[in-house]
Amino acid sequence: MKKDIEIPEVEGVYIAVVNEYNTIYKSQDWNAYIINDKDVDLEMVLIVTNGYNDTKITSTFRKKLETLPKKSYAKIELMQEDLFALNNQFKVTFFEGNKMFDKTYLFRKNTVNLKALQPIPLMDVRGILVK
Repeated sequence: MKKDIEIPEVEGVYIAVVNEYNTIYKSQDWNAYIINDKDVDLEMVLIVTNGYNDTKITSTFRKKLETLPKKSYAKIELMQEDLFALNNQFKVTFFEGNKMFDKTYLFRKNTVNLKALQPIPLMDVRGILVK
């Protein structure tokens, strides 16, 4: 039965962690975003995140987006810098048409830092991207 379930490969959907200036608190914050670089809208987007290493695991954070329009992005969460010493995973599930897609994005420990910034598609900012 399991062999009959087809979950297609995810392309054009990314997770980015961006260092941004917060005008309200006048601080530099790290924020996680989901990016839809596809030419179609994503429906019922479910995101489950947590951080972990050999001895610690953070609480689980869940977010749901009814729709993520084509060629757009949405903020997932604010990330504390202490989390970057852990592996941070983002499990993303969504529907495109009538098909379900699922992918786990992983930011390995200590890979999110100011030295690793690169251009982020659609956002016109610099950050760390996982495809």
